[in-house]
Amino acid sequence: MLCWGNASFGQLGLGGIDEEIVLEPRKSDFFLNKKVRDVGCGLRHTVFVLDDGTVYTCGCNDLGQLGHEKARKRPEHVGALDAQNIVAVSCGEAHTLALNDKGQVYAWGLATDGQLGLPGTEECIRVPRNIKSLSEIQIVQVACGYYHSLALSKGSEVFSWGQNKYGQLGLGYEYKKQNSPHVIKSLLGIPFAQIAAGGAHSFVLTLSGAIFGWGRNKFGQLGLNDDNDRYVPTLLKSLRTQKVVHICCGEDHTAALTKEGGVFTFGAGGYGQLGHNSTSHEINPRKVFELMGSVVTQITCGRQHTTAFVPSSGRIYSFGLGGNGQLGTGTTSNRKSPFTVKGNWLPYSTQCLIPTDSEQYYCVKRIFSGGDQSFAHYFYPQNMVPPDDFRYPDVLKQIWTVNETFIQRLLTFPSGRLPVEIANEIDGTFSSAGCLNGSFLALSNDDHYKTSSRFSGVDMNAARLLFHKLIQPDHAHISQQVAASLEKNLIPKLSSSLPDVEALRLYLTLPECPLMSDANNFTTLAIPFGTAILNLEKAPLKVLENWWSVLEPPLFLKIVELYKDVVVHLLKLYKIGIPPSERRIFTNFLHTAFRVLEILHRVNERGQVIQYDRFYIHEIQDLIDIRNDYVNWVQQQVFGMDVNHGLSELTDTPVTICTYPFVFDAQAKTTLLQTDAIIQMQMAVDQAHRQNLSSLFLPVFESVNPCLILMVRRDNIVGDAVEVLRKTKNVDYKKPLKVIFVGEEAVDAGGVRKEFFLLIMRELLDPKYGMFRYYEESRLIWFSDKTFEDSDLFHLIGVVCGLAIYNFTIVDLHFPLALYKKLLNKKPSLDDLKELMPDVGRGMQQLLDYPEDDIEEAFCLNFTITVENFGTTEIKELVPNGADIPVIKQNRQDFVDAYVDYIFNKSVASLFSAFHAGFHKVCGGKVLQLFQPSELQAMVIGNTNYDWKELEKNTEYKGEYWADHSTIKIFWEVFHELPLEKKKQFLCGIVEL
Repeated sequence: MLCWGNASFGQLGLGGIDEEIVLEPRKSDFFLNKKVRDVGCGLRHTVFVLDDGTVYTCGCNDLGQLGHEKARKRPEHVGALDAQNIVAVSCGEAHTLALNDKGQVYAWGLATDGQLGLPGTEECIRVPRNIKSLSEIQIVQVACGYYHSLALSKGSEVFSWGQNKYGQLGLGYEYKKQNSPHVIKSLLGIPFAQIAAGGAHSFVLTLSGAIFGWGRNKFGQLGLNDDNDRYVPTLLKSLRTQKVVHICCGEDHTAALTKEGGVFTFGAGGYGQLGHNSTSHEINPRKVFELMGSVVTQITCGRQHTTAFVPSSGRIYSFGLGGNGQLGTGTTSNRKSPFTVKGNWLPYSTQCLIPTDSEQYYCVKRIFSGGDQSFAHYFYPQNMVPPDDFRYPDVLKQIWTVNETFIQRLLTFPSGRLPVEIANEIDGTFSSAGCLNGSFLALSNDDHYKTSSRFSGVDMNAARLLFHKLIQPDHAHISQQVAASLEKNLIPKLSSSLPDVEALRLYLTLPECPLMSDANNFTTLAIPFGTAILNLEKAPLKVLENWWSVLEPPLFLKIVELYKDVVVHLLKLYKIGIPPSERRIFTNFLHTAFRVLEILHRVNERGQVIQYDRFYIHEIQDLIDIRNDYVNWVQQQVFGMDVNHGLSELTDTPVTICTYPFVFDAQAKTTLLQTDAIIQMQMAVDQAHRQNLSSLFLPVFESVNPCLILMVRRDNIVGDAVEVLRKTKNVDYKKPLKVIFVGEEAVDAGGVRKEFFLLIMRELLDPKYGMFRYYEESRLIWFSDKTFEDSDLFHLIGVVCGLAIYNFTIVDLHFPLALYKKLLNKKPSLDDLKELMPDVGRGMQQLLDYPEDDIEEAFCLNFTITVENFGTTEIKELVPNGADIPVIKQNRQDFVDAYVDYIFNKSVASLFSAFHAGFHKVCGGKVLQLFQPSELQAMVIGNTNYDWKELEKNTEYKGEYWADHSTIKIFWEVFHELPLEKKKQFLCGIVEL
């Protein structure tokens, strides 16, 4: 062990030397043949922990900080800790904390501010005592400020106690001090890697490099761009993406080390301790420029100095206050920038040649600093085994996490009762949000350091694989323990407000646990977990939705399927029968499952992670009466029962599945639409009958027909229809439709109505009207912006389409999907342009995919569109002054969006508006909004995915023919060989006949 700095109280452990300061590293004979595990430095005392767990102290003992009453100049054994295997220590100004291998904490020294966490009123405690209030908690790290203390548990909870004058406990303004450890609740759920304390400020570092600080900030030592003290933990946002792996604190300054070996410092700089070649204070983290050429792997802070170790050269650098020799440079001068500590340093390398002169050379293993003293633990390169890694050592005990080693150890135990320590480890892991949030991190390429509101930092494949390894039928005892921990300890404690995005990870990973998908656990795990999701505040829920939106489709689908299964499970129970006493909780459960699905559906609507039909619950129609559910839903709407409020208000609200229409498949939605139409038709008929009855007694009432009668001539079908419908009142559109062809005696039992729709649509879409443009490549039509026809005809087409749906009749319309999107108030996209105009759509996609920067030269486009106008071409601007705006890489998406908007919206606005008004005059209403565009399209034109074999199977024959007749067999052989279009034409021919 090498030591240097202030020796006036014997804190260097060099024995009875004459010097009060040691200006350069000096070897301590006491540590010959001893291996040092940890060193803690107070203001005037030092504590050493050896590999065998014994503790030695030296320095000032005025306040009992040595834990013994022996000599002070040389390290002396702390006998009171003989029964303990101590693994780590930390020192405040005059107090000490020691951590043993069982996770128990011992404290001694100054106690006036409660910094020992012990009961009593003594000024100081001269013999180490166990902090009994932490005895049931396994602690993995301790850290001391001058007058306060911190501890990190294996469950990733942070405890604080002692002085709180500047908010250094992170517990708020209420307490001036705390005599016993208190958990910092605002940090619950975050997976922590390290805790650190300065004079009166504190820090925690997460596994993914996020830093939270609180306490004194007079010099900017919290790095928050101001000098205001903080009484609660505050995220240091500027270092979030820097991959920080270690943080250390001086009296009023802070240093952070990144995984790439960079060093950031901030806070008090009056002695140069920030290393920026100045004595200015820094309120923001600033990289130490003069260390940027080296990869630093260890940093430490003394009271007002900083040290850094660079293994590639083997050198230690120091900067800051040097008046007590703490810089080890051979002088008492301050250093404002990094300066090499004096010594014969060697890098460890198998290629490194060891000098053969008489000088002593050292390879540094670990450095320590505190107060005004510094230490370096070294080994002789020629005869000692070097450390595996020169980076800052991993914490001696990590927080619990689910990993390969953890699972392999669990699976070694046979079925039956688990050993207590293993059961406790399972319970500790699965009861702690922090532990689960620290599991399954994306370690490849250090991706987890990129954790943000857009990226979770989780390796979801690892989560799936490890959960499935852990939860197996052969290890039911493990599954039972995990389920119990989740049910009783983890899920009930999940908070609605979370301190950081890292605390949200378990909301992604927990659905991968097979226990969640077990129907036996739906009411104990899946539904309470869903409740926790619904209770999240707006900001964390938004982050979770962002993470869901970028999941791989199978992973997203797994969550959707989980809550679909929960719904089906609950509805089956409902069908069997729910006791009245349990209906309230059942309703709550069902609302929870549906509302989680609602959130997932909202996420999917934004980015379509999976096809919308994956939300369908096909069993719905077998489990509930859809028509009755629709009636209940309408009544809720009429009486103003809002189902979109807080979960606590939903428990007495009957569940109507229509509130969550995304779970209905097309067949169920068709049933709903038909139900709505039947109800409205019946209401219209009833109203007509009432009016007719009134007309018998009150002449002021005219008698009316209970049906909407369309009397048309075949040779003037459009004109006659326009004439009738123009005079039709809105209420009459809701009546059942009856069609009469003039001069024909056929009764309209459905066939006449179907023929009417076929004929009128064929006539209206005829090119002679010029109302629609036909696109040869796609064989689709769209509104023509060059038509001379009155908008009444477009209104009529809308009415006819609406009447067809309302009267359950399919019509032959060759519109693209964009029409149905617009009817449902959804925006057409580039995909719709590709469907209508494939060539143009492909060109737009090529523009978006073009990898080079020379788009303007390669494509020669501006924000205009060229259209044909009766044989001439005309240029239309897509945006104001579009002719002067070239399309470049930065605005190409805007150009494509504007082009799509022109084709589907701007150019045909008035025409579509008339069509839209006509359609919704008949078919408008809430039920229509339940449909997806493709479902509405299928309602209008029918399903075009024909099952021709099914057609053959269900065909009926008349007269002398039957299914096995030779002519019929030949017919079907020929028919099945026809291309799709010919088959469709054949069917159309049958309809015409």
